Amino acid sequence: MDRNLVIQTPAGGQEFDESQVPLYYSRKTADILHKYGPGPRVHFHMGLFGPGATPNTTVSQRVLKRRIVESQEAIVEHAARSWGAYATPPGSVLDIGCGVGGGSLYWAQEHGATVTGLTVAADHIPVIQDFARQAGVGDRVTPLLADVHAFTADRKYDAAYANESSGYMDRERLFKVVAQSLKPGGWFGIQEHFICRPEWTEFIDGYYKTRLGTLTEYLTAAEAAGFELEQDEDVTDRVAEFWVQSMAWNTAELDRVESSGAPSAWSRERLQESTITHGKLFRIWRDHALETRLLMFRLGGGS
Repeated sequence: MDRNLVIQTPAGGQEFDESQVPLYYSRKTADILHKYGPGPRVHFHMGLFGPGATPNTTVSQRVLKRRIVESQEAIVEHAARSWGAYATPPGSVLDIGCGVGGGSLYWAQEHGATVTGLTVAADHIPVIQDFARQAGVGDRVTPLLADVHAFTADRKYDAAYANESSGYMDRERLFKVVAQSLKPGGWFGIQEHFICRPEWTEFIDGYYKTRLGTLTEYLTAAEAAGFELEQDEDVTDRVAEFWVQSMAWNTAELDRVESSGAPSAWSRERLQESTITHGKLFRIWRDHALETRLLMFRLGGGS
């Protein structure tokens, strides 16, 4: 697919410029490493909290950061366990939209998988390679600069994984590529946010430079590509707290910078904007205007 292609969103309101996605992630690299690092497993996605958990936020910034990172690890582990990866570890995994490699390292370290991580941000490649070496899995994690829309692999992988990345992709093409890439009977695990109240689509898509869709859109694309839905878990209520904790970290970072003059990867304006936006995002998730789900699809043809 042409990297400069402009795609109309399903909601029909705002056009999606695919060329902005690499720029968006490249510009956020320093922010991600500062807030969620130092690594080597660094994630850039929402995290899972216990049912009804509302940890207090009047704690140190260090505690807030640890809590956020632990929640990100928790949702990856929860998904993998739910999808059967602990009982039957996948030998090979295609990590689609791998960010700075947190998920790729997880699959390699915890399940012994050989992982190919796809990213559209060129400057993430050396970061992922360095993190993989630090984690002792440099021989099992291969980051590739590749647009999944144009990716080809013939029945190579046991599993595919897309953690909050499918919202940037054409869903029909995504499922077709994954179907071609998986061995018969392989599975495709997705963590993503789905539109429930369309009036919030423009705000979310504009802030994250994405194009979120509906659950029905995904199910239709999956079925057309030969997948069956095996698991659908709504974790919206358990991830909404992520925005509260993240907002508290932002506020603590702003206080730290203003009181000490210490350097930050985030500008004062960026911290203020992010904090205000996180408050709105929390309300969106709390009210289920969007829902976060863990989906697992199985490709037909397995034994």
